[in-house]
Amino acid sequence: MINTLKMLCLTVVCTGVFAGTLHAAKPTKDTLSTVKQNIDKDEAVLVDVREKREWNSGHVAGAVFLPLSELRSGIESDELAKRIPKDQIIYTHCAVGIRSCTAADILIKHGYDVRALKPGYKDLLAAGFSKAKN
Repeated sequence: MINTLKMLCLTVVCTGVFAGTLHAAKPTKDTLSTVKQNIDKDEAVLVDVREKREWNSGHVAGAVFLPLSELRSGIESDELAKRIPKDQIIYTHCAVGIRSCTAADILIKHGYDVRALKPGYKDLLAAGFSKAKN
Protein backbone atom coordinates (compact mmCIF):
# COMPACT_ATOMS: atom_id res chain seq x y z
CA MET A 1 0.00 0.00 0.00
CA ILE A 2 2.78 2.43 0.91
CA ASN A 3 4.71 1.62 -2.29
CA THR A 4 1.55 2.19 -4.35
CA LEU A 5 1.01 5.55 -2.65
CA LYS A 6 4.65 6.54 -3.28
CA MET A 7 4.32 5.61 -6.96
CA LEU A 8 1.10 7.60 -7.26
CA CYS A 9 2.72 10.65 -5.69
CA LEU A 10 5.77 10.32 -7.95
CA THR A 11 3.51 10.05 -11.00
CA VAL A 12 1.61 13.19 -10.02
CA VAL A 13 4.81 15.16 -9.42
CA CYS A 14 6.39 14.02 -12.70
CA THR A 15 3.22 14.77 -14.64
CA GLY A 16 3.18 18.30 -13.20
CA VAL A 17 6.82 18.88 -14.08
CA PHE A 18 6.43 17.66 -17.66
CA ALA A 19 3.13 19.45 -18.17
CA GLY A 20 4.82 22.70 -17.17
CA THR A 21 7.48 22.24 -19.82
CA LEU A 22 4.95 21.40 -22.52
CA HIS A 23 3.36 24.83 -22.22
CA ALA A 24 6.61 26.79 -22.29
CA ALA A 25 6.86 29.71 -24.67
CA LYS A 26 8.23 28.82 -28.06
CA PRO A 27 10.77 31.00 -29.86
CA THR A 28 9.23 33.57 -32.18
CA LYS A 29 9.17 33.06 -35.92
CA ASP A 30 9.99 36.78 -36.37
CA THR A 31 13.24 37.14 -38.26
CA LEU A 32 16.03 39.20 -36.74
CA SER A 33 15.42 41.70 -39.54
CA THR A 34 11.79 42.05 -38.38
CA VAL A 35 12.90 42.33 -34.76
CA LYS A 36 15.37 45.09 -35.66
CA GLN A 37 12.72 46.95 -37.71
CA ASN A 38 10.19 46.75 -34.86
CA ILE A 39 12.75 48.07 -32.39
CA ASP A 40 13.88 50.84 -34.76
CA LYS A 41 10.22 51.92 -35.21
CA ASP A 42 9.75 52.00 -31.40
CA GLU A 43 7.20 49.22 -31.66
CA ALA A 44 9.32 46.80 -29.63
CA VAL A 45 11.90 46.56 -26.88
CA LEU A 46 14.76 44.09 -26.59
CA VAL A 47 15.10 42.61 -23.09
CA ASP A 48 18.33 40.84 -22.17
CA VAL A 49 17.58 38.14 -19.60
CA ARG A 50 21.18 36.98 -19.16
CA GLU A 51 22.88 37.41 -15.80
CA LYS A 52 24.94 40.42 -14.69
CA ARG A 53 28.37 39.00 -15.54
CA GLU A 54 27.17 38.17 -19.07
CA TRP A 55 25.64 41.64 -19.47
CA ASN A 56 28.89 43.21 -18.26
CA SER A 57 30.84 41.21 -20.88
CA GLY A 58 28.82 42.93 -23.59
CA HIS A 59 25.25 43.67 -24.51
CA VAL A 60 23.16 45.10 -27.32
CA ALA A 61 22.84 48.89 -27.38
CA GLY A 62 19.43 49.96 -26.16
CA ALA A 63 18.56 46.60 -24.59
CA VAL A 64 16.91 46.52 -21.18
CA PHE A 65 18.69 44.42 -18.54
CA LEU A 66 16.25 42.14 -16.71
CA PRO A 67 17.95 38.90 -15.65
CA LEU A 68 15.93 35.70 -15.51
CA SER A 69 16.99 35.21 -11.88
CA GLU A 70 15.22 38.46 -11.00
CA LEU A 71 12.09 37.45 -12.89
CA ARG A 72 12.08 34.07 -11.17
CA SER A 73 12.38 35.70 -7.75
CA GLY A 74 8.85 37.03 -8.13
CA ILE A 75 9.19 40.58 -9.41
CA GLU A 76 6.04 42.65 -8.90
CA SER A 77 3.99 43.93 -11.85
CA ASP A 78 4.44 47.57 -10.85
CA GLU A 79 8.23 47.14 -10.80
CA LEU A 80 8.12 45.52 -14.24
CA ALA A 81 6.00 48.39 -15.56
CA LYS A 82 8.76 50.83 -14.51
CA ARG A 83 11.33 48.90 -16.53
CA ILE A 84 9.54 47.64 -19.63
CA PRO A 85 6.55 49.10 -21.45
CA LYS A 86 3.27 47.21 -21.77
CA ASP A 87 2.31 48.89 -25.03
CA GLN A 88 5.19 47.47 -27.08
CA ILE A 89 6.31 44.03 -28.21
CA ILE A 90 8.89 42.59 -25.83
CA TYR A 91 11.63 40.48 -27.41
CA THR A 92 13.54 38.47 -24.82
CA HIS A 93 17.01 37.17 -25.57
CA CYS A 94 19.79 35.33 -23.76
CA ALA A 95 22.75 33.35 -25.04
CA VAL A 96 21.07 30.41 -26.80
CA GLY A 97 17.29 30.83 -26.38
CA ILE A 98 16.40 28.66 -23.39
CA ARG A 99 16.28 31.38 -20.71
CA SER A 100 14.60 33.65 -23.21
CA CYS A 101 11.61 31.27 -23.42
CA THR A 102 11.43 30.89 -19.63
CA ALA A 103 11.48 34.67 -19.19
CA ALA A 104 8.78 35.01 -21.86
CA ASP A 105 6.52 32.68 -19.88
CA ILE A 106 6.89 34.84 -16.78
CA LEU A 107 6.31 38.10 -18.65
CA ILE A 108 3.26 36.69 -20.45
CA LYS A 109 1.73 35.98 -17.03
CA HIS A 110 2.20 39.69 -16.28
CA GLY A 111 0.25 40.62 -19.42
CA TYR A 112 3.07 41.46 -21.84
CA ASP A 113 3.17 40.71 -25.57
CA VAL A 114 6.39 38.71 -25.49
CA ARG A 115 8.28 37.01 -28.27
CA ALA A 116 11.24 34.92 -27.17
CA LEU A 117 14.27 34.90 -29.44
CA LYS A 118 16.16 31.69 -30.17
CA PRO A 119 19.17 33.58 -31.55
CA GLY A 120 21.46 34.70 -28.75
CA TYR A 121 23.60 37.73 -28.07
CA LYS A 122 26.36 36.82 -30.57
CA ASP A 123 23.74 36.12 -33.26
CA LEU A 124 22.18 39.54 -32.68
CA LEU A 125 25.55 41.23 -33.17
CA ALA A 126 26.19 39.20 -36.32
CA ALA A 127 22.76 40.30 -37.63
CA GLY A 128 23.67 43.98 -37.32
CA PHE A 129 22.50 44.91 -33.83
CA SER A 130 24.96 47.36 -32.26
CA LYS A 131 27.07 46.44 -29.26
CA ALA A 132 26.74 48.89 -26.39
CA LYS A 133 29.86 50.96 -25.81
CA ASN A 134 29.93 50.47 -22.04
